[in-house]
Amino acid sequence: MKKVIATGKTIEDAVKSGLAQLNTTQDRVHVNVLEQPSKGFLGLIGTKEAKVELEKIPDPIEEAVLFLEELFDSMGLAISIDQKQTKDAHMFNLSGSELGILIGKRGQTLDALQYLVNIVANRYSNAHVRILLDAEQFRERRKQTLQELANRLAGRVTRSKKDLILEPMNAQERKIIHSELQSHPSVKTYSKGEEPSRRVVITLR
Repeated sequence: MKKVIATGKTIEDAVKSGLAQLNTTQDRVHVNVLEQPSKGFLGLIGTKEAKVELEKIPDPIEEAVLFLEELFDSMGLAISIDQKQTKDAHMFNLSGSELGILIGKRGQTLDALQYLVNIVANRYSNAHVRILLDAEQFRERRKQTLQELANRLAGRVTRSKKDLILEPMNAQERKIIHSELQSHPSVKTYSKGEEPSRRVVITLR
């Protein structure tokens, strides 16, 4: 429920009634006074209560969670969302029994969901909101896999003296490869190509 009409003896009473219905605070609503209270004839006959309309101001994070919950419900998935605020972003960690569907091949479905949920959140925010979506620590496991891959391939380039071009990766995964090998004594990395087919190249220093 995002909009209610409430009445009361005074404007203040009507607003309080509306806030109780919306289960929120006054700083989270727009108030539109529809009718002023009046005491009527001799203060008794024709007494009219105040009438106000309260519209809840959308919260970007709440809207993002609602979007995911409705999506999971439509897919018939029982997924819970654990929220955590970090310095740079809002972390949403998903947990449930069928997370493989949401993660997809190499996390591609999870990345797509993260892209969509950020669009939803920023539609309701004046300042940029950043949401990171994870599924039972998949991101950390994927990071470790990429770091191991980077070092293994760096060894291959060192031995063969030939450049290696990796499969296309998103910007976040390319950054992991670059960061892992930036201090490597024998190889260096750079990216080439256009999104979504941009790739990391490992070459000799």
